[in-house]
This record gives sequence, structure tokens and C-alpha cells, in this order.
Amino acid sequence: MDLATSFTSLGDPTRLRILRLMRDAEDGRALVGRLAEVLELRQPTVSHHVKALHDDGIVVREPEGRRVWYSIADEHADRVDALIGAAAELPGQPDLERIARDLTVRFRGVFSPETVHATVQESYRLLAGSSQSPMLASRTATFAAERLGALSDETPIAPPVPAVLFVCVQNAGRSQIAAGILRQLAGDRVTVRTAGSEPVSDVRHRIAAALEEIGVSLAGEFPKPLTDEVVRAADVVVTMGCGDACPVYPGRRYLDWELEDPVGKSPERIRAIRDDIEVRVRGLLRELFPEGSSSPAR
Repeated sequence: MDLATSFTSLGDPTRLRILRLMRDAEDGRALVGRLAEVLELRQPTVSHHVKALHDDGIVVREPEGRRVWYSIADEHADRVDALIGAAAELPGQPDLERIARDLTVRFRGVFSPETVHATVQESYRLLAGSSQSPMLASRTATFAAERLGALSDETPIAPPVPAVLFVCVQNAGRSQIAAGILRQLAGDRVTVRTAGSEPVSDVRHRIAAALEEIGVSLAGEFPKPLTDEVVRAADVVVTMGCGDACPVYPGRRYLDWELEDPVGKSPERIRAIRDDIEVRVRGLLRELFPEGSSSPAR
């Protein structure tokens, strides 16, 4: 019998995230308060989940003065690891040369190998400054490909597709909500990109959950630094609280949406912000594609 079927407490995805955080902690243990902070949940909620895991024997308690640490029981460590995914690779720089070679093939005839290599190196440096994700290699490849795509004059779809860039501070809340909704509504009619003036490591869990409620998936999206070429490639740049961080280029339309930052807010407040953003996105889409028109407004 595998772990998923032998322990009823693992039917909740939040508990799997708790176990992952415990496993990935430096000393393999965690405090409920810290778990609540990372998960952006109320401490009583996390305590409830941890108690269920403890009652099933999956985690053990370790009192230390007035604090209580929790860690995965040694006898279940291997099976928990198998359930929530293999442990991250040992830390180290991604194989940037391999990434550059693959992207050189992808952009052959568009950019020289030297340009691709320089873009990959710079993309890695930009992401590594704000992210300790074990997926840094794949994120570097994705970020570099997006930047090269923005630099390219070629477009995979004719007639030309309008490009919209959403920018907020952390690129983990408002801009991700707007981008996810626009991708869902517009499909391949619009090129959608996001960036942050001070990006964090990952999209907030509550943001992804609020979008999932309305059938919008963020898939592999992650916070990205604001770079010059994505602004130049945009037809419309929508800023959300990032001040003067976004460079201004002639020929682009700039919109500033005054929106409350959803980070740290209750699920109900996040839903209200999400719905406000959806109204604005639908309005923008109507402007890009006026009723009865099959081509973007210019």
C-alpha cells in the first residue's frame, strides 16, 4: 500500500505543501508560525493541518522551550519524498552553455549564437538575484526565450498580434492575475507578458488559487525582472503600482491601473481584486478588438 492511500491526511494539497516546506527546510524542521507565513494562511489553519499529519504519524513534534518544531518522521521520509517529488538537485549553476545551444537552434537565422549566449547569461544573472528556486535552469531558458522573442521582428501569426505587458512590483500578484485572465480570454490573438520592478521568487499561492477558482491556470508562470526589450516589444504597457520603474518609449500605449495589492490580503479581498482586474482586462480586450472587427485596433 502506498503512502497516499495508507494515510488519509494526505488528501489535502495544503498538507503536501507543508510537507514539502518541512523537507526543504535547512534542518528539515519547521515552526507552525513560519509555515503560516510562507503559505499565507492563518496560523490556526496550519495548526489544524499539522495536527492531522501528526495524528497519522507522518510528522513528529519536537518541543524546544516554548516553541514546537515539526519534521517528517524518519520512517516515512522516503515515501513522502516519492509522493511530493524528488528532492531538488544539488545547488549549482545551471548548464547555461547547453541552454544557449538549444536556444541557438530555436532562433537560428534570427539571432547569432553570440547574442543568444549573452541573453542567456544575463537572464540567469537577473533571475538568480531574486530566486532560489530549484527550477532556476528551466526558468532561465524560458526567460531568455521570451526576451529573444520580444527582440525578434518575426511573429508566428498573421496578421500581426498585439502585445500587452503587465507590470507590477513583485510580479507575483496583480500583473499575474491580469495576464492569466487575458491569456484565457484572448488565446493566441494577443501576446501577453509580465514583469516586476522588484520581482520575488514565486507567484503567491493565494493568487494562483484565486485564479484556479475561475478556471484560469498560471501553469509554469513565474516572476520575471522588467527588461528593456519586453517594453519595446509591447503595444500596450499596463502598470500597477510600480511607479516610474517602467521605461517610456514613443509609439506605445501606457495605462496605469490603480489597484490594491492583493499580497497578504484575505481570500475574499483577493477575489474582489481579481474581479476588478477581470473587468479592466475585458475592457482592454474590447478596445484591442472592437466588436465586429477580426483584426486588432491600431
